[in-house]
Amino acid sequence: MRNHIIKFSVLAFIILLNACKTEKPKTKENDFSTTESPYLGQKPPGLIPEPFAPGLVTTLNWEIDGVFTPDLKEFYFIREVGEKEEDKKMEFVVFQYKNNQWQDSVISSRVGQPFISPDGKKMHLGRRYKERTGTGWSEIKKLDTVFMKIPIMRLTASAKGTYVFDEMSEEGHLRYSRLIDGKREEPRSFGKEINTGKSNAHPFIAPDESYILWDGRRDSGYGNADIYVSFRQKDDSWSKAINLGENINTEASEYGASVTPDGKYLFFNRNVGKVKPTDKYENTDMFWVDAQVIERLRSKQ
Repeated sequence: MRNHIIKFSVLAFIILLNACKTEKPKTKENDFSTTESPYLGQKPPGLIPEPFAPGLVTTLNWEIDGVFTPDLKEFYFIREVGEKEEDKKMEFVVFQYKNNQWQDSVISSRVGQPFISPDGKKMHLGRRYKERTGTGWSEIKKLDTVFMKIPIMRLTASAKGTYVFDEMSEEGHLRYSRLIDGKREEPRSFGKEINTGKSNAHPFIAPDESYILWDGRRDSGYGNADIYVSFRQKDDSWSKAINLGENINTEASEYGASVTPDGKYLFFNRNVGKVKPTDKYENTDMFWVDAQVIERLRSKQ
């Protein structure tokens, strides 16, 4: 009898110990994944795009223009908040990896389409920018006058400092400006390989300047706006625009493409339709996909 009591006590202790081990620790509101994995602890996608971080980033409201810092410990994007149409507004948000947790906070109202320079020292916001400081980011500053005269929506930069940007107009037009011997050159237009079709917008230049991504409307496209890529050739010219294909582009609009600092994943925005019939605009979600979709097109050059 005594042996049975001892065995039962040991068994009860083991069950209690396992229960203590499997109980999840409580976290504060707005504290998310405690994993060391980057990308908010999300399972990486394959060659078919998936919504990014459902429930955390991707919701029933707008989420667009997501970008990571080079160390992958900060994720910036723009989201819509508000239930009623008249109450909706856009916020500039950041997820930061601190104390082994991802935590989100609102920075401000929408201030432009964010892009982090390859060295992590600048956050471009169209015609304006912030500089990295010891405690975060500086106040917003303006680019040179020549850029302030152009209605830029999105500006991205290469590791060499080359700017690639668009303009807010019906036709759309993509330009670039190189940094030569420390001096910024006057903006120049890309050729017809890129500036063709009904509109061109939201460009992204690879850090090594080997390719450019952007979205445009062309008669040969899949939907209202498709994402295209052009590869730099050996003679420094640009290849003819290549549609990223039916796995990326749909009958809806895909736009605002960029590649993560480690070169592994392509992020973009996609219109996914109205959540409610009374909504004024279609909902837009953020998607990600393995960047091999770009490399496979490059290999066919």
